[in-house]
Amino acid sequence: MATNKKRFMQGNEACAEGAFYAGCTFFAGYPITPSTEVMEISSSRLPKTGGVFIQMEDEIASICAITGASLGGRKSMTATSGPGFSLMQEGLGFACMAEVPIVIINVMRSGPSTGFPTGPSQSDVMQAKWGTHGDHPAIVLIPASVEEIFYETIRAFNLAEIYRTPVIVLYDEIIGHMREAVTIPQPGEVEVVNRVKPTCAPSEYKPYDTTLGDIAPLAAYGEGYRFHVTGLYHGADGFPTNNTKLIEEAGQRLVRKVEDNKERIWKNEEYFLDDAEIGIFAYGVSARSAKFAVRELRKKGIKAGLLRPLTIWPFPDSAVDALAERVKTIIVPEMNLGQIVHEVERVARGRCEVKGIFRVDTEPIKPAQIIEKILGNGPMPSAPVSPTDSNMSEMLIERDMLDG
Repeated sequence: MATNKKRFMQGNEACAEGAFYAGCTFFAGYPITPSTEVMEISSSRLPKTGGVFIQMEDEIASICAITGASLGGRKSMTATSGPGFSLMQEGLGFACMAEVPIVIINVMRSGPSTGFPTGPSQSDVMQAKWGTHGDHPAIVLIPASVEEIFYETIRAFNLAEIYRTPVIVLYDEIIGHMREAVTIPQPGEVEVVNRVKPTCAPSEYKPYDTTLGDIAPLAAYGEGYRFHVTGLYHGADGFPTNNTKLIEEAGQRLVRKVEDNKERIWKNEEYFLDDAEIGIFAYGVSARSAKFAVRELRKKGIKAGLLRPLTIWPFPDSAVDALAERVKTIIVPEMNLGQIVHEVERVARGRCEVKGIFRVDTEPIKPAQIIEKILGNGPMPSAPVSPTDSNMSEMLIERDMLDG
C-alpha cells in the first residue's frame, strides 16, 4: 500500500495495517462482532503477500493455530471479542507457559455471554490480566484512537518478540469502528523488532536455556532445530519436570521477565497534570471524554488533569503513585461496574480520594458526566445528567469523540 500518505480508515483496518507493518504473516481466527473487519482485511491481504490466512472452526483452534505458526517462525495474530476471548484463555495460558510470542486483538463488547454484540464496553480489562489460570505474565495495550491502534499493534508485536510472551491489544467497539486520519509510515520509519534466534548448533540448543538471561533465544521449527514444547512446567530442554526447584524458578521467571521490565513496557499520556488538584485516570474511549472534560473544567478555573495509560498491564503503578501524591481526588471513568478503579485505590493507598464513574448501558461515558461528578452538583452518572451539562454534552460529544 502507499505509505506516508494520510488515509481515512476504520480502527479495525488500522489494526490490520499495523500488524502487516510489524511483519505479521499468519492470521487464524473466527468471525465475531465487533472485530471481524480485522479478519476480513487479513483474509484479503495476507495471501497476496506470501502470508497465510485461515478461518478456524472456533476461537480455541484459532489461538492454538497462531501459537503453532509462531513456533514455525511466523509473526502471528488473531482477533476476537467477548465470548471468543473467553474461549481463548486456555490457549493463552499455554502460550504464556511455552513462552511463544503471539498477538491477540480483543475488541471489547458488552457482556457477559452474548450480551450486546454491537455495543461497546470496557469490561475485559481484568480478564485480560487474569483470564487464564495460574500466575503468568500479562502485557496488555489499550489504545484510544485509530492512529494509536496502528502504532500500538506494531508495539504489541515488538513486545511479544522481545519478551517471548503473548501480548493483548484491547480496545472497544467505538474505537474499532470509528474512522480517523492515519498516516502510514514508510518501511523502516517505525522500529520493528524480530525475535532473537539461537547461534549455537542445533544439537546444543535448549529452548528454555536462560543461563544468559530470563529470555532464551527462540528457534523456529523447520530451520534444523528440534525441540520440545509443553504446557507442563519444564526444564531448559523443554521436557516436563517435577523438580520443585525448577518449577519455582520457572514460575518466578515467567512473571519476572515482564515485571522487571515495566519501565520499558509502560507508556502513558499526561494531560494538564503539572498543577492538577483533581486527577482523572481514564483509558480507551472513556479517556477521550475525560480529555474534553479536562478542557472544559479548566475553563471554569478547576485544575483538573488526565493520566491516560496506553499500557494497562503491567499496571502503571509508578505513574498512579505520583498522581496520588499530588492530587486531592482521582476520578476513574469506566464502561463497566468498576474494575480498574480498584487498582487505582490499591496504589493510592488512601492518600487521596478515589471515585469511580461506571456505565454499562452500551453508551459511552460523556464529558458532562465526568464534569458533573467533579463539580458534585448532580445525580450519579448512571442517571440522567443535569439540563445544563446535558445540553453541552449533546452539542459537544460528537466533536469530542472525533478530536479526542
